[in-house]
Amino acid sequence: MELEEELEELDEKFEGELKELEEKEEEEEESELEEEELELEEELEEELEEFDDLKKEFEEELEEKELEEEELEEELEEEETKLEEELEEELEEEELEKLKELK
Repeated sequence: MELEEELEELDEKFEGELKELEEKEEEEEESELEEEELELEEELEEELEEFDDLKKEFEEELEEKELEEEELEEELEEEETKLEEELEEELEEEELEKLKELK
């Protein structure tokens, strides 16, 4: 009987220790998972910051290009106007010459 009681006590003790070990193992796994999660969150934040920086840079470049395009369009319009005026002057001169010749 005594042996049986001792065996039961040892069995209970063993089960208790086993349970403790399992709980510690679970806690360690949870802790590792939490650390990994934090690391991943930090990486994600860094990547988001990089993305934001690139986005800002792209937007600035786009704005510059749009301004350049506007300037070029203005220059083109000015050049067109100038050419039209020159052409008109030439046509007027030619008409005047023809009129003079006709007289």
